[in-house]
Amino acid sequence: MKVTPLSSYIGAEVRDLDLEHLDDAQFEAVNQTFLQHQLLVFRDQRLSPQGQLSFGRRLGELDIHILRQYNHPEYPEIFVLSNQTKDGKPMGIADGGSYWHSDFAFREKPAKATVLNAITIPPEGGNTLFINMYQTYEELDADTKRSLDGLQAVHRYRKKSAGGEESTRVQMTGSQLAETPDIAHPVVRTHPETGRKALYVHPGMTAEIVGWGEREGQELLDRLFAHCTQEKYQYVLRWSPGDVVMWDNRCVMHKATTRNLSAQHARTIHRVTIMGDRPL
Repeated sequence: MKVTPLSSYIGAEVRDLDLEHLDDAQFEAVNQTFLQHQLLVFRDQRLSPQGQLSFGRRLGELDIHILRQYNHPEYPEIFVLSNQTKDGKPMGIADGGSYWHSDFAFREKPAKATVLNAITIPPEGGNTLFINMYQTYEELDADTKRSLDGLQAVHRYRKKSAGGEESTRVQMTGSQLAETPDIAHPVVRTHPETGRKALYVHPGMTAEIVGWGEREGQELLDRLFAHCTQEKYQYVLRWSPGDVVMWDNRCVMHKATTRNLSAQHARTIHRVTIMGDRPL
């Protein structure tokens, strides 16, 4: 396979590899490249739903999303991102993840990795933004790093901004809300495979600092959010038909830009999410 870095700080493009038919040696090469670059973009794939599930299962246990109304009708482990409709009903969630977050940070055991399979890609718009959270931690000053040692933060799926706006427009039932109680995780987590430290705070989900007053905690979070979302840390992925994209949620934050995507530009992507361990 041919690997080309996407930037100096995150990501690699992978060509000349068929994800549908990986042998063990090829999979191990993919996994090592994944740990090295945190974000991989596999070009020119034609990955079937069964192939996507098979590849995901080699990485770990697959999730079935609690927003079951957007799961694939035949393969519930596939969560559908789409602005298209069929028979008057949405084919998937139209604006999911339109805020900075790490997948399932609101769970006791958040996601390890996410794998997206591009089915229909518009000629423009719908980019996804990524940030290397190793880098954002490493570029903090020494005093700030020491001040974060041992701190925990509360992560909340339905977090509201200072203006009262929720971080997601998705409508949830009472039972779905009950499945997403608040959870505390370290502000700085250590990657279980690489041993590197990464910031683990996300503007769309991290709500408060455990044991701190509301104003004091929000001031710290706002400072960390402003630091890690600087434009210099952001990589903009412009999708192409046939792309399969995977990233490491343990050290990567991302954001979709689909809220203002024109309805005349169809966009459908299949997602599988691999579950991970409790952050340490």
